[in-house]
Amino acid sequence: MFMRASGALPLLIACALSSVPALAQGVGAGRGASQAPALAPGAPPAPIAPEVISRDAAGHATIRAQRVTTPIKIDGKLDEEAYSLPSFSGFIQAEPKSGEPATERTEVWLLFDDDNVYLVARCWETHPERITANEMRRDSAAIQYNDLISFSLDTFYDHRNATNFGVSVLGGRTDGQVTDERVFNIDYNPIWNVRTGRFPQGWVMEAAIPFKSLRYRQGHDQVWGLIMRRSNRWKNEISYLIPIPAAQSSRGTLLVSAAASVVGLEAPRGSRRLEVKPYVTASTSKDRAVSSGSKTDAAVGGEVKYGLTQNLSADFTYNTDFAQVEADEQQVNLTRFSLFFPEKREFFLENSGIFSFGGSTGGNVPVMFYSRRIGLNGSSVVPLNAGGRLTGRVGKMTVGAVSLRTSELGATPATTFSALRLKRNLLRRSNLGLIYTGRSTTQAGGTGNDAYGADASFSFFSNVNLYTYWARSRTPTAAQSGDDQSSRAELDYTGDRYGVQARYLAVGSHFTPDIGFVRRADMREVLAQVRFSPRTRKSRVVRKYSYRSSFQRVANGAGRLESRDLLGEFAAELHNADRIAITADAIHEFLPRPFAIAPGVTIPVGAYDYRNVRASWLFGQTSRMAGEASIDQGSFYDGYRTVLALSAGRMDVSPRLSLQPTASMNRVHLGAGDFTTNLVGSRVTFTMTPLSFASALVQYNSSTHSVASNLRLRWEYQPGSEFFVVYNEQRDTGAARLPGLANRSFIVKLNRLVRF
Repeated sequence: MFMRASGALPLLIACALSSVPALAQGVGAGRGASQAPALAPGAPPAPIAPEVISRDAAGHATIRAQRVTTPIKIDGKLDEEAYSLPSFSGFIQAEPKSGEPATERTEVWLLFDDDNVYLVARCWETHPERITANEMRRDSAAIQYNDLISFSLDTFYDHRNATNFGVSVLGGRTDGQVTDERVFNIDYNPIWNVRTGRFPQGWVMEAAIPFKSLRYRQGHDQVWGLIMRRSNRWKNEISYLIPIPAAQSSRGTLLVSAAASVVGLEAPRGSRRLEVKPYVTASTSKDRAVSSGSKTDAAVGGEVKYGLTQNLSADFTYNTDFAQVEADEQQVNLTRFSLFFPEKREFFLENSGIFSFGGSTGGNVPVMFYSRRIGLNGSSVVPLNAGGRLTGRVGKMTVGAVSLRTSELGATPATTFSALRLKRNLLRRSNLGLIYTGRSTTQAGGTGNDAYGADASFSFFSNVNLYTYWARSRTPTAAQSGDDQSSRAELDYTGDRYGVQARYLAVGSHFTPDIGFVRRADMREVLAQVRFSPRTRKSRVVRKYSYRSSFQRVANGAGRLESRDLLGEFAAELHNADRIAITADAIHEFLPRPFAIAPGVTIPVGAYDYRNVRASWLFGQTSRMAGEASIDQGSFYDGYRTVLALSAGRMDVSPRLSLQPTASMNRVHLGAGDFTTNLVGSRVTFTMTPLSFASALVQYNSSTHSVASNLRLRWEYQPGSEFFVVYNEQRDTGAARLPGLANRSFIVKLNRLVRF
């Protein structure tokens, strides 16, 4: 299963897999193999029955979970005997008045039986007619715009990682993984059940999370961590069960180190969980660039997940298929550098936070493991034959290992991709790590590419973070005459009133991790940023002002200045969650070679100084249309540019039907010529139930002369089992009066999850 990649390091992946049973013996494999962890220093003592919560003077809490003898029916009706047991409350505001009691009461029950953990909330509301409830589709970003209950479970009680769950009033659910309090993977989809309901004074949420869907420490008696958040959208109020700094706001569920402690949980006897998820697909497609005829196809494959221990799981995949994945949203690129597109394929998403490297990413920071390099070559899909993955923990060590094999496709040879990631917890919220990635053939068709590195992340208090890494790549057959290393040191202070960021980043001219993403090579970047964000005391309109200034300087390896950006911004956050901002940039850009920015328009070599002003209005969650509208105006290289953009997070038509229109227009006048790019599109979603929806993503891009359509029907007919119908089409608008067909496909896919 685990094929050879370039170099000897990929053998470590197979060794890691084969040695798991031996490692597990050191962890404990049975009921009572280890003692329940002690409460964290400073946690309030466990409440004594019949009390279910104890608090200290600062509001920190310890909760006692209660066993129920009869399984709870998840129906959104709190009419069972279990709800005569004591509940707990006392939520505390993070917004708008940090530290004060929440203005609405929230009652919570934390219950369990032999199979499930139950989180139940009764949300009282003085004005129930103002409740925001318009989204029920699973994992929709618009769920955050609704009245919401969200909770994170720190099942290892390590104060840094958690599984997160969120529920809107209409029963729309989100779920995800929190890694090291920084990385949040919203695409993780564990099996759980939830229902919501209304009562005259508010709404209720009833959730059951199977023990089988969670990973936790060995042993019968458990201590977990819990963060619960309630969002009242019409007030723009965010409150938590425990005190969360105002700087965290809605991101407080990531602050696992602040979680309340949960005692009294009794885990079922440990078992090696086995899940099998086979699939079958049928498709027909036509690609005019290849043939004028249609091609029909059928395929079978699937995935297997096996719990090697309670803390470690292995995943295996055969003939992996991603036909149901939504198309990428197109972007306009007027820079010299590549665009970064997020991963959407499910197999690569679970536990993806383990492979994050070097702390926060974005901007010019390279990504060491970019899974879109696997199974994709540009816009072409490369068949993924088979592979495996190991993820989990051994003591304080986090382990991630991946090996996958893709087929030969045209000029793309069959390739083995491998990655190994090790992280060791350090202090309370810090860690050290190592990473290795390799592929048997390079993107250019050469023989082998490896990359490896070490990183460290240190977190202090609730908002001070230090990130650093060193990495190196190696392509044995390449004649490397330049630097093949990259390093970084960054300090971030993200307080509510003040913010400071300082970074030094170096990327060598020959630093090329072929399973990574390097936006800009041969560079030395210095970045400094300061922010002042005072809150108002008496204003009925503005909640907080923000003043921000940053300086960024990028030089090449020889010291030649290539980019400089001096930025200033003034912003105001309103009580209704809208945000208005004005940003001004003074930019210097040196082009070492001619830049073909558009067809027939090439900017010559030289140094350019230009200015830009941007005004934007971000519509908050209480608006009928959530999204952002902006205008940019200013000089651009040796000319000038105007940009108009609209990005709607959601436009409500009904609780079941929503629109997400996007539009941008770039009008550019340069010495080498003038051009205009238009990008227009919309996502239309009709949700039948919280687990079934139909969506259409239609996009027109004038720079590529194309109209692309992606239509999907998704029905989760039972937990973890899905039925998909997908139609893709792309038309060329450049040559013909009517758009001519370039390619299209129609796919039907059925999968079925079986758990043992």
